[in-house]
Amino acid sequence: MKRILEPELMDTIEAARQYNRMDHADVNRRFIDDLIAFADQCQSEGYDGLATDVADVGTGTALIPIELCRRDDRVRVLAVDDAINMLDLAIYNIEAANMRDRITLAKNDAKSLTFQDNTFDTTICNSVIHHSPAPDKCFSELHRVTATSGILFVRDLVRPQSEEIAKQWVQQYAGDATDYCQRLFLESFRASLTLTEVQKIVVDLGYDAQTVASTSDRHWTWAAVKP
Repeated sequence: MKRILEPELMDTIEAARQYNRMDHADVNRRFIDDLIAFADQCQSEGYDGLATDVADVGTGTALIPIELCRRDDRVRVLAVDDAINMLDLAIYNIEAANMRDRITLAKNDAKSLTFQDNTFDTTICNSVIHHSPAPDKCFSELHRVTATSGILFVRDLVRPQSEEIAKQWVQQYAGDATDYCQRLFLESFRASLTLTEVQKIVVDLGYDAQTVASTSDRHWTWAAVKP
């Protein structure tokens, strides 16, 4: 199936509210479970493991930073997004979770982050790449701002082979959602990358293709240590 781009930013009030109302809890828990497991693996191999200071690029309404901080009381997160309405709701979520002293918000474009090279010891990114018209630039920026020997942990949807499979996945995983949310989900599948496309991008950045793997029937994950 050919990639069909969707709007890069969900930056209307209604889109942000609809996104925030979706049930992301299980997906977010799994993301954090796998991040922690990878960090523990890295630590066993002589790296630092999960750093105290973490950057979450494309944070949306900050649900993943909140989950991560709940799981590890040492962590502080700089949560980055380029959509003002998402960040407005993130403020509310952070206040409600009593995480104001541990999660800081910043408006930034994932394709051109304003942070210096080698800034973050751990950089994470979930379900953002499919929004970008230039995913290679996003990967390059995530690599650039991560410190040497730091952890990169990136996950997103995989583009299915056909429109029929995409529609089947929408019904399987979002059949109870509103029509609006189902439409967004379908558009996300159409805009996503294939596993091969992601592997090519990271190889061009100097990483092993095997650092990208299928981690569910509909997700790929890039888990790597910056050389």
